[in-house]
Amino acid sequence: MNVHTEPRPAIAARRFTLATDLDGTFLGGSDVDRATLYGWIEQNRDAVGLIFVTGRDPEFIMEMCRERGLPWPEYVVGDVGTTIAEVKPDGSIAPIEALEEDIAQRWGDKGGDVRAALDGHPGLALQPTDFRYRVSYDLTPSSYDATAEARVEALGLDWLISDNRFFDVLPKGVSKGPSIRRLVEHLGIPEGRVLCAGDTLNDLSMLASGLNAVAVGNSEPLLVHQLDGVDSVYHAKAHGAAGILEAIDALSLHDIPKGA
Repeated sequence: MNVHTEPRPAIAARRFTLATDLDGTFLGGSDVDRATLYGWIEQNRDAVGLIFVTGRDPEFIMEMCRERGLPWPEYVVGDVGTTIAEVKPDGSIAPIEALEEDIAQRWGDKGGDVRAALDGHPGLALQPTDFRYRVSYDLTPSSYDATAEARVEALGLDWLISDNRFFDVLPKGVSKGPSIRRLVEHLGIPEGRVLCAGDTLNDLSMLASGLNAVAVGNSEPLLVHQLDGVDSVYHAKAHGAAGILEAIDALSLHDIPKGA
């Protein structure tokens, strides 16, 4: 699948926009499920918009698109919501400065303070990537000391544990949910045409944002529990890509392939 080189209608004018997490969600399910979803998106690009909302950094996302043949998104909310960017026709990433300015101010260049505060902290191993507005750690549940959370809060920042193996330090009030809502508003996409899709706790703020949402069938149990009673969330039975198609059909957001 190629970078989008042909002119398309503005994303706000399309019938439907999918805002999806990657690991376990867009990349989840069987090979057949993924091929069905990806092929359907490519065949309907004039009517379907695509936004990746992920903990991955944009460069990794673009490399994955090239290597794995994923449909190319038109926008990316990356780095657990701390990056909001447009994907250019040549595959390059262009941060949307008007939306990232507030994120940068909330972060206040505190990366060094975070690393110092959590240096050697039990159960946390610093990830090597130097993100712009976040610091991320691999978490070992058996040795993790929860006092890390108070240390982060003392710096005026937020923390997030997802899949019981990742610990992210984020600007106060910044995560996937607030960032996808800001992007949708910035682009003028009617909220009723958007479906957010996810499977782990770092998707919680996005799925509970009030936009149409689906927790795919393989979702983390803690995520499912915390979404209990949230009326805007559809709980799919199918896993990964098939769960996304199930929700699109159940919520009557678009016609899906016959038999999907």
